Order: sequence, then C-alpha cells, then structure tokens
Amino acid sequence: MKKLATILFYAVLLLPLSTIPVSASSGAGVEHSGANIGDTASLQRGAKWYVNYCLGCHSISYMRYNRLAADLELSEDMVMQNLVFSNAKFADTMDIAMDPEQAKSWFGKTPPDLSLIGRSRGADWLYSYLLGFYKDENGEWNNTLLPNASMPHVLWSLQGIQTPVYRQETSAGGFTHEVIDHFELTTAGTQSPQEFEETARDIAAFLEYAGEPAKLKRKSVGVWVILFLVLFTFVAYLLKVEYWRDVH
Repeated sequence: MKKLATILFYAVLLLPLSTIPVSASSGAGVEHSGANIGDTASLQRGAKWYVNYCLGCHSISYMRYNRLAADLELSEDMVMQNLVFSNAKFADTMDIAMDPEQAKSWFGKTPPDLSLIGRSRGADWLYSYLLGFYKDENGEWNNTLLPNASMPHVLWSLQGIQTPVYRQETSAGGFTHEVIDHFELTTAGTQSPQEFEETARDIAAFLEYAGEPAKLKRKSVGVWVILFLVLFTFVAYLLKVEYWRDVH
C-alpha cells in the first residue's frame, strides 16, 4: 500500500508536466509566442486571418467547419458568411479547390496541408516563422527560420516589408561571416508592429488548436483528473493507516 501511495504521489506531481508542449523544431531564432488556445477570441481572429490569407493554398483537411463553429462558439450563419468562400457545406472539411499539379507548376512544390503543423512545429515556431519574412539582397522573399522557402510572404500587406541589418560574427574556427542582427521596416503595412505580432500570435494559436482540437477539453478535464488523484491518494493513505493499525 505504501508503494501505491508513493506512485500516486509522484504521478500527481508529474502529470502537469505532460501537458507542456514540446517542439522538436525549437532552437535559435524561435521566440515565445504567448499563444493561448484557451482564448476563444484569439482563436476566432486566427481563424479569420487563416481563412482570408492562408486557406487559398493550405488546406486543413482534418478540420470541419461545424467542429470549428462548436469549439470557437460561432453560429452556422457566422461561419458560412465569414469563413466559407466556396461552395463548401457546413459539415465539410476545410479543403481547397486548388489542383495539386497546377500548384506544383506554379510554386515548384504543392503547398502542404497544415492540419498537424501546430503539433509538429509548435506555436512558438509558427509565430516566429510568420514574423521572420524579409526581402533579401535579390529582392526575393526569404525567412529566418526557413531560409529559401518557396512560400511568399502572404501577410506582407499587414506587416509591411522589412529588410535585414547585418553584423559581423566570428565562428569558433576563426571565420567571419555576416548574420542578421535585426530588421528595419522599410515599407509600412496596414498594421503596426504590435498589431501584426498579435495577428501572428492568433494564427499560431489557431493552428495549434487545429492540430489537436481535443486539447481544449483535455486540459480542462486534466485539472479534474489531478484533483481526483489527490483525493484518491489521501483516501488510499487513510485506508493504509486503518489496515495497518492492528498490525502495529
């Protein structure tokens, strides 16, 4: 009984750690996003930005409009009027009409489905990726987290155009090379830098939610599970004391 109580005690301590997202792609240049999938308003804004700027090329084929409406507290009319710009039905998945072969010929690569990008990359990576677009010395779009990405900066009209300012850096081997020190906004967008950061955060939160919609309920249920385990551990301890009272 003592071993059982000890196991349950450590399970209660460690269970909250299992809810911390782990991104295999984290690293240098990744900023903390502050994305919160428990913020319904943020998810609603993220859905709006995604549908208007991203869904034309990147489907979310694991998500259905009716599931989106239920989770984000939207009515069917609100979804159909503001988030559906095709002949899709309310119960349909969030697919795109673009032909894959045509997309490959236009972009050099078929734009991937982003249903699970939030789970594989994490909200912080997505947030940093959206903020990391810039015009390089060739006048082409580039990105700090994904250099030479074939994707253009579809949100440039919101963020504006930023260009890098370089600095010299010497490696451990003694070689000097240029690295990006910071960005300068050379062409203003329709949003201020702070507003665009919020937009990027909302999109990152929405994609994190889309990767695992059940997380919204799983986290809330997890609190009750932890409370149950605490109560059960206490009851198990009292039971152990009662069983061993006569033995001692």
